[in-house]
Amino acid sequence: MPENRELQQHIQKIGDLVRKIESITDSNVRTSATELMRLLMEFHGAAVDRALEIVASKGESGLRLIEDLGRDPLVSSLLVLYGLHPEDANTRVRAALERLSPAVQRGGGDLEIVEISDTSVRLRLSVNGHACGSTANTLKSLVEDAVYDAAPEIDAVVIEGLEEKPNEGFVSIEQLLTGMSSSSVADSAHKQQAVSFL
Repeated sequence: MPENRELQQHIQKIGDLVRKIESITDSNVRTSATELMRLLMEFHGAAVDRALEIVASKGESGLRLIEDLGRDPLVSSLLVLYGLHPEDANTRVRAALERLSPAVQRGGGDLEIVEISDTSVRLRLSVNGHACGSTANTLKSLVEDAVYDAAPEIDAVVIEGLEEKPNEGFVSIEQLLTGMSSSSVADSAHKQQAVSFL
């Protein structure tokens, strides 16, 4: 989606500029720049908060509009940034994972929520035996992206259940060579026994 790509580029640029400001060696300039950012954030946050109050004052239709704004990816990110999103992180993450669930199932996976806190999400993702490692990694990335998109304030997404399991249908070269060498020894032992009987 081009808008998402553009948004990600803007966010990246903001992050780069913040790091540049933090690395300014002149402490007076650094402090002034940081204070400017803080004041702008407070001003914008207060304005967005007031706008939501005005919309909410319109009654049921205003509250529905705020819910719609909370579902828009761009507006939702802004509301989260200012701590004004109408839904908490837990609700947003659960809704995002519910929307993602059919895609995970189509990919041969099953997703279970273990715990959601204010800062982290713990999930269990199991993948059926026929899915390959790349499928598991794809599903893991999809789940992580969905959580971070829904709740960018989350610090960590822990996904359990993808520990490597031996693939019972796969025989490695080492196993083949080991099996061949032991069977060769057994064959030669049988041959020697047969010769001794003759």
